[in-house]
Amino acid sequence: MSRRVPKQRTATLSALVCLLALTAAAPAAPSAAHRPAKKPATSLLDSVPRTGVLRVCTTGDYRPFTYKDPKDGSYRGVDVDMARDLAKSLDAEPRFVDTTWANLVADLSAGKCDIAAGGVSVTLPRARQVSFSEPTREDGKTPIVRCADKDRYRTLQDIDQVGTTVIVNPGGTNEQFARAHIKQATIKLHPENTTIFEEIVAGRADVMMTDASETRYQAKLHPELCSVHPDEPFTFAEKAYATPRGDRDFQEYVSQFVHLATHDGTYATYEAEWMS
Repeated sequence: MSRRVPKQRTATLSALVCLLALTAAAPAAPSAAHRPAKKPATSLLDSVPRTGVLRVCTTGDYRPFTYKDPKDGSYRGVDVDMARDLAKSLDAEPRFVDTTWANLVADLSAGKCDIAAGGVSVTLPRARQVSFSEPTREDGKTPIVRCADKDRYRTLQDIDQVGTTVIVNPGGTNEQFARAHIKQATIKLHPENTTIFEEIVAGRADVMMTDASETRYQAKLHPELCSVHPDEPFTFAEKAYATPRGDRDFQEYVSQFVHLATHDGTYATYEAEWMS
């Protein structure tokens, strides 16, 4: 003899079954590692024009992109000119903020500036902490040596030999590249990037591996030095401007600014002034 289930109990069981089905079908909440960066309450696209100041983090030691004159503290360079144009487009004035390659990303993330510029290479570790604009140019690591040695140091195997001194500036992609590939040669740190090439001229170092654009420029400044195969560098990289992570409105504006400047001849004109 079957037992009749009360209508109220049947309704309760049906509701529970529906709730369990919906819970099983719902996607899991994103973890902190995958959750998108929180969008700031106010975008720099709005606050910079309001304050009239665009704060630009830059190292000031990487010609032709950024250079701080030790005599008067003024800034010059391809990306310095671009930063001035960007500030003008936002009805603001640029304020350059000193930083180092080791601290550049941290300073931007901490809010010490609104944008980082000056030959900044796009890397995946940096992209985890900041956003990047559309690239300004392509680049890659290549050697610069005394011209008498230009046929001696063409490959990484040629360079990574006991008795060779590879000089690098600390904290950036040059040091990272050297430590990843140099195991036999001596790596020498030189903290002053504006004088590092004079160490090669003087014979206190043999090779520096840096971006091809910098090797071309430094070879013009120092006739004793030659850039080794700058058209065929060891790596592929891009340079861009870094913006705070999460401020998509500002990042997209900077990208559009770069897109126009690299297609209307503005960027090429600034670069030609330094390379000529």
